[in-house]
Amino acid sequence: MPRIFTALEIPREQALSLSLLRGGLPGARWIDVENYHITLRFIGDVDFRTADEVVHWLDRIERPSFQLSLTGTGAFGSKKPHAIWAGVSPAPELFALQGEIDRICQRLGLRADPRKFTPHVTLARLRGSKVQDVVEYLSARGNFQTLPFTVPRFVLMSSRDSVGGGPYQVEEAFDLYDPSEDYSLDMSDWQPAKSMW
Repeated sequence: MPRIFTALEIPREQALSLSLLRGGLPGARWIDVENYHITLRFIGDVDFRTADEVVHWLDRIERPSFQLSLTGTGAFGSKKPHAIWAGVSPAPELFALQGEIDRICQRLGLRADPRKFTPHVTLARLRGSKVQDVVEYLSARGNFQTLPFTVPRFVLMSSRDSVGGGPYQVEEAFDLYDPSEDYSLDMSDWQPAKSMW
């Protein structure tokens, strides 16, 4: 049974920028650079038939590509921090895409994700890190920002049973269309087909 989720990939240049945030925090287990991603919807452990159905419906999504940038850092778990993350600039297209994926999952009867969608890239899992150390780490890196990048597709990823943080594998990719290209049909020269009868 695969454990699957939908996500956005992080381009190499931005991933290298994120990698510079590694280190300097006791108790942090840093995520490998090749495993950086933005989770759109955690789906979980499903059978192969359900996974195929998810792929079938995700493939019908028609959304435009869009621009994102990564900005700022933070932590999940204020009193007992358990993860360090880099933030994502708000983009209406990102939330629209995530919302459509979530609606598809609900229509397929998949359990709703109890967490509110907060786009981020997990940088490290924390174990026993002191709050003060986390505060100091974040205050030194709060002005982090990458150049904008285009999101040309979203992916369905799988993870093997582990404590989190990868390795992840892209199972399927779903292209977003280029909004600068005109996809409307030009009907000005259209002629009805001559009857064969």
